[in-house]
Amino acid sequence: MATFRQRALNEAATHPAERFSVEDRPVSKYFGQNVLTLDKMRAYMSKQAYEAVLAAVRFGAKLDRSVSNEIATGMKAWAMEMGATHYTHLFQPLTDSTAEKHEAFIMVKDGQAFERFSGSALVQQEPDASSFPNGGLRNTFEARGYSAWDPSSPVFIMDGTLCIPSVFVSYTGEALDTKVPNLKSIQALSDAATSVANLFDDNVTSVGVNLGIEQEYFLVDESLYNARPDLVLCNRTVIGHTSAKDQQLEDHYFGAIPSKVSAFMKDFETEAYKLGILLQTRHNEVAPNQFECAPLFCEATNAIDQNMMLMIIMQKIAEKHHLKVIFHEKPFDGVNGSGKHCNWSMMTNTGVNLLSPGKTPTKNLQFLSFFSAVVNAVYKHHYLLMAGVSNLSNSYRLGGNEAPPAVMSVFAGSTLSNIFEAIGNMQALKEENNLESIKIVNSLPEIFPDNTDRNRTSPFAFTGNRFEFRAVGSSINVASAIYILNSVVAESLNRFRAEVDALVAAGEDKSQAIMSVIRKFTVESKDIMFEGNGYSKEWEAESERRGLRAVKNVPESYEVYHEKQTVDLFVNLGVLTADEVEARFEILNETYVKKLQIEARVIGDICLNHVIPAAVKYQNILIENVKGFKEIFGDEYKSLCASEFAALKKISTYINNISKDVEELVEARKRANKIEDIALRAKIYSKEVKDYMDKVRYSADHLEMIIDDEMWPLPKYRELLFF
Repeated sequence: MATFRQRALNEAATHPAERFSVEDRPVSKYFGQNVLTLDKMRAYMSKQAYEAVLAAVRFGAKLDRSVSNEIATGMKAWAMEMGATHYTHLFQPLTDSTAEKHEAFIMVKDGQAFERFSGSALVQQEPDASSFPNGGLRNTFEARGYSAWDPSSPVFIMDGTLCIPSVFVSYTGEALDTKVPNLKSIQALSDAATSVANLFDDNVTSVGVNLGIEQEYFLVDESLYNARPDLVLCNRTVIGHTSAKDQQLEDHYFGAIPSKVSAFMKDFETEAYKLGILLQTRHNEVAPNQFECAPLFCEATNAIDQNMMLMIIMQKIAEKHHLKVIFHEKPFDGVNGSGKHCNWSMMTNTGVNLLSPGKTPTKNLQFLSFFSAVVNAVYKHHYLLMAGVSNLSNSYRLGGNEAPPAVMSVFAGSTLSNIFEAIGNMQALKEENNLESIKIVNSLPEIFPDNTDRNRTSPFAFTGNRFEFRAVGSSINVASAIYILNSVVAESLNRFRAEVDALVAAGEDKSQAIMSVIRKFTVESKDIMFEGNGYSKEWEAESERRGLRAVKNVPESYEVYHEKQTVDLFVNLGVLTADEVEARFEILNETYVKKLQIEARVIGDICLNHVIPAAVKYQNILIENVKGFKEIFGDEYKSLCASEFAALKKISTYINNISKDVEELVEARKRANKIEDIALRAKIYSKEVKDYMDKVRYSADHLEMIIDDEMWPLPKYRELLFF
């Protein structure tokens, strides 16, 4: 009888490469067709209603409920023309995913059916909050939670449903999502950055955050995926021996895209274009069956919403292609994991990128001000930034020789590094040709974007006119990392402006005062600047000497949320209340425990119900083989069966080890589960439970290399990664 694995392999071979979402028109003809843009709104509502929406979108004005019915009616008319029958508030709870509850437009009164969508239904819904993480922000018996339309994100149609991007809050107003703190952090950053920008240009009235999110992912054949209980339940393989060939030849990276994958990519790109997602890049990544797509940058809130939509689209389209998309940061041991690189910058309402070097002394003084403030913010809150991207799945990726190290550093490139070293040492600056010495402030040199290769080992690298936050994991909602980044930079910019004002008030020239603060910020944060190999043992020791804290244990890193400077950061900026900070601490630990608990149960189940039975069957075959040799060759069989005896001994040892270690794993879980304090329970899980899982995996992976290939029950790495 064929094993589950063999049946899956046979089925996988029948899955063809074909297209499903074919468009004969140029992309420009259908781009954004499923999005209700501001331009489209004009045709569906009065001037008064349209201007109310316009004010809410562009200036953050509160929407007057007196026009909400007309806005809702216009939205319904457009949605029905597009074939929609339902609507939903699409929100982002603290689960790193999206949530939705669909309601039908259809109503019946006096036996007559009609479609209705009221302004109150548009503005606010009560989708229930009983099962969403809340970290103690509401009473267990009170299921109340409210979703409210976020006008800054356009509504759109997906699968016949009008999707309304929304925020999600508790009955008493606390944020139960990632979007509310992100919106607040963007406002806080805008206020702080505008204040500093006004030192150079009084015309700046607001500063926005731009974000470009690169998305890495793995693809696995659907049949092979379903034959792996660990992939189905954990999105990663909890056991599995490395393939003889994986990424060591680097022949997959930027290689020709396989036809089946290309068909999938073209289909999800088509659907993404219809939703206004401007995807520009697709390519093979380093690991086999690993790929990447990347859009053009846009306003941060829209970028995050679009990334969440993109992940949904990719999963839906993959099903049509008999594929599974894996967003987990480390689904396969021994090969590269996946990240979600966030290209972050600040843009004024006048169209100036504040992180773009200029050609005049004034422009470069402005650039250096913002650059030094960002670097100082990263230095001051480096541990919080790393803790903000640390969860169970990303912990398998961070710190390896294939992903950003678990300690923060900033890469600036040789040009900027030399400039900041000179500023810190109060030395003269020199032009690139080294012919002319230039005094600081009086005549800053032209600063060129660094033309050397970007440091791929840096978690936070400057890449010409933006910072690339590379430590963010591929599966998460990046809002949970970006609102921290926005907040720390806002705090730093507020301090920058206050210190400049103090020096000017004391009689110092404004330009000199600005340079004095740049110098101070540069000196303070010099330890975070690093141009070398972040993977090296030397940097590990050097970073510790510099006082940079590495995330060595995920639950322990969450204690940063209890530190005074973290709480003060969020509270003073109005991004989170003290209770909301504490709630996130609770939720992070709770999520860590639950996910690791699932993985621990899955590895026990796989080993006891799949691996050991297969090992015993093969063991019995070897025993029968030895018996046959004994009957034929008599005492000579002992020397003839030396390899069988060795294999039997190894198999027995590994079987016994698995049985013992799984039993101890279960007991470790039971002990941990008795601990009421969730933070302490998470720490126990991260050490004791995880250690036993590693022991179980060691034995299981060695058995995979001994047991007859046809008897091994689970698809192997060579099959999962090279379908």
